Amino acid sequence: MRPTLLSVYVLLVWFAIGIAVAIFPQWRIIWYGVAAAIALVALLDLWLLSYAAPLQVTRQVSGSLPVGVSSTVHVKIQNPGRSKLHVAVFDHYPAACEIDGLPQVATLDAGGWVQIDYRIRPLERGELHFGLSQILISSPLKFWRRNRLLGKPEAVRIYPNFAEMANYALFATDNRLSMMGIRKRRRRGEGLDFHQLREYRDGDALRQIDWKASSRLKRLISREYQDERDQQVVFLIDCGRRMLAKDGELSHFDHALNAMLLLSYVALRQGDSVGFLAFAGMDRYLPPIKGATSINTMLNSVYDLQASMHVPDYARAATELLKRLRKRSLVILVTNLRDEDAEELRPAVSLLRSQHLVVLASLQERILTDVLDERITDFHSAVRLAATDLFLEERRLAHEAMKHYGVMVLDVAPEQLPISLVNRYLDIKLSGRL
Repeated sequence: MRPTLLSVYVLLVWFAIGIAVAIFPQWRIIWYGVAAAIALVALLDLWLLSYAAPLQVTRQVSGSLPVGVSSTVHVKIQNPGRSKLHVAVFDHYPAACEIDGLPQVATLDAGGWVQIDYRIRPLERGELHFGLSQILISSPLKFWRRNRLLGKPEAVRIYPNFAEMANYALFATDNRLSMMGIRKRRRRGEGLDFHQLREYRDGDALRQIDWKASSRLKRLISREYQDERDQQVVFLIDCGRRMLAKDGELSHFDHALNAMLLLSYVALRQGDSVGFLAFAGMDRYLPPIKGATSINTMLNSVYDLQASMHVPDYARAATELLKRLRKRSLVILVTNLRDEDAEELRPAVSLLRSQHLVVLASLQERILTDVLDERITDFHSAVRLAATDLFLEERRLAHEAMKHYGVMVLDVAPEQLPISLVNRYLDIKLSGRL
């Protein structure tokens, strides 16, 4: 229980009367009468509040939310009592979230209920926890407020933002893929694996015609092909300290996970199997799995992965992956390569290249390109520009060195990584290199 501002104001009035009584003692009986009236009303109000029926609070929130996306939380408050109540509501949301719409005030009719809605925007992945709902109940005469913690704690899973996958599903037709920047270079029926024989259609290439079948059936028959299936795509995800870098709200590590999930969705729909190995801090392995519904398994495996302050050990990660992979696979290493890492990375990629096709996806830091666009106004800015240009040149040379080892290199900004990886994967599928 706690007094309200009304109680404070009433006491101030009583004290003011007390000052007047000190000057005019004959008014003392009035002062005592006011004190008795205030005490009686306050005690009666306190008794009414104490015996009010307990409220019932339930929270409705999705068990899984995407990071960086606003969602609505519903808090339902029921009043089983026989008197109207005025309440102030604050829901104890997870600390790693932004909220809009709290606290709120509401009036509960006798036997009625009210629903409080507010918006929540998670800023971190993982398992986050809601606490109890805090309800401040005002007494009928507004002299007191009762502080109650009601409802129950809840845990929600915050997943990587899978909006990119939803967009891909929306645009995943031949005439719409270009709207996402994903290129389709061959039309259906001109893949690599034989699929079926069918009647010739206008536009079929001559090399598709099966002359033996055409001769036997006395009409033109074409071979239809499809992209190779049953191949493996395995991600080698760096969870080290450089992936903690941020160019906006999301870290490079979060962008890497979004790209991995988008490409996993595409590859699974192509009939390939997908897995990953996370290293440098949070070691985790998911063996290659296939099937369109396996994307849920991927989401549940990575939602709580976090980058750490560890230094990546590329050789150890490559050795560990080779122990687990028997079939030739497309291995995609996602990291932030710098020139000082080149010596350590070379033996690792050489080891991987002995059995697998390797793509190195290296994330750029936007601040570096921003420095190159700045105007030179003094000696300090000139030195910073020269140092940045030298750093980027050494980084470029490190990437060129990786290409000499037979590694395909993507050097892109984090926001461009999802589409760039999908395009490279489709190029590899069409070329038959895997």
